[in-house]
Amino acid sequence: MTLGSADHPNLVKLIGYCAEGDQRLLVYEYMPLGSLDKHLHDLRPDTRPLDWNTRMKIAAGASRGLQYLHEQLNQPVIYRDLKCSNILLEEGYHPKLSDFGLAKMGPSGDKTHVSTRVMGTYGYCAPDYAMTGQLTFKSDIYSFGVVLLELITGRKAIDQTKDRKELNLVAWARPMFKDRKNFSQMVDPSLQGQYPVRGLYQALAIAAMCVQEQPNMRPAITDVVMALNYLASQKYDPQNPPSRSSRKSPSCLGVNKDDDHGKNARSASNREEVKSSGQCLSNGVNT
Repeated sequence: MTLGSADHPNLVKLIGYCAEGDQRLLVYEYMPLGSLDKHLHDLRPDTRPLDWNTRMKIAAGASRGLQYLHEQLNQPVIYRDLKCSNILLEEGYHPKLSDFGLAKMGPSGDKTHVSTRVMGTYGYCAPDYAMTGQLTFKSDIYSFGVVLLELITGRKAIDQTKDRKELNLVAWARPMFKDRKNFSQMVDPSLQGQYPVRGLYQALAIAAMCVQEQPNMRPAITDVVMALNYLASQKYDPQNPPSRSSRKSPSCLGVNKDDDHGKNARSASNREEVKSSGQCLSNGVNT
C-alpha cells in the first residue's frame, strides 16, 4: 500500500496487484529500454555505449528517486536492493527505481537503525549492514555509490572474470581514489576519452564518499542529489570541451554525522552555497 501511493518521476509506478487465494501478482508500468545493466555490461557489438551526459543524467535521476524514498514519504523507506538491474529506463534514458521487494520502513522516533536479517546483493551491500544486520539510510548511500562507480567505470560490482584484486569494484577503486593520476585509468574505456576531466574528478569524488566504510562518513542523499544535479546540468560537448578554468563546481559534499535521515541537513541558503561555490568536489577524495 505504501509503494502504491508513492508517486515520483524516478520511481516505477505500481499500477496494481493481485492477492487472491494463492495468486500473487504485481503490475508495474512498462519501461521500454530495460534495465541499466544491459546498457553498461556485456554490450552487443551493434549497441552504442552510453555517453557521459546520459550516464550523469541516469545517476542524477536515480538519486532523486532514492531521495524521495528516504525523505519525502510520510513513512521513510530504505530501499535495501539498489543496483543497476533495478534501475529501469524509459525513452530518453529516463531512470526509475524498481523492484521494492526488499524495501523496509526506516527507523522512527529516536531510533538510528532497523535490525533485520541481512539481505541484498553481494557487491552492493554496505559492509556495516552485512556485519551487524543494522540497516540505515546510509546503507542505501553505499549501494548508490557502487552504482555510480559502475556508471563511471563500466565495470560490474562483482566480476568473476577479473583477477582477485579487481573482482570487487569497490575494493579495486579505493586505492585508486588516493591519487588523481589514477582517475583516467578508472573511466570506462568505451567512452573513448569523450568525457570532461573535471566532471570525472567530481563524479569519482561523490562515489568515493558514498562508499566510505564508516556509515557516518557517507553524505546525506540531499547532498548527493544536489551534486549530481549539477554534474548532469553541465553538458559535455566532445566537439567543444570546456577548459579547466571555465566552470565553477559545487563544494565538497557535506556529511552530517549526527543525522542519518538527512532531515536536519543544511539550510536552503547553505544548499545554494553548495551549488555556487568554486571549491572542487574532488577535494573530497584527495588533493
